[in-house]
Amino acid sequence: MPIVLNLQPIMTESNINVKIQLDPQKIPLNITWNATDSSADTPQAAKAMFLAFWDGIEKTAMRIDLWTKDMMTDEMADFYYQLLVTMGDTFQRATKHADLAQDIKKFANEFHRKFMDKENASQ
Repeated sequence: MPIVLNLQPIMTESNINVKIQLDPQKIPLNITWNATDSSADTPQAAKAMFLAFWDGIEKTAMRIDLWTKDMMTDEMADFYYQLLVTMGDTFQRATKHADLAQDIKKFANEFHRKFMDKENASQ
């Protein structure tokens, strides 16, 4: 009689926890997060967050974007610049379309340059 081994891959699970402290008007005062696989001993502070999910059935993006009262405009511009650049990297890894990923990064650079021009003009 043959021996049949049903070897299931070992599944791991990781949790990311986000804690939002709100003021009475429900505006974020503090954002902290931690992950079970993180090397950090304590929750990490953040001034802003952008979390997106893809609903494959509805074919829609769902997102949560929050920022604290003390997030400065220049920090927001840097945050979006970095989000756009990393979105380009992710798009390239997922699709192998380097030309389109470069378009996203080009837009990110133009966006940041235009922001800086506006900031410099207002001073």
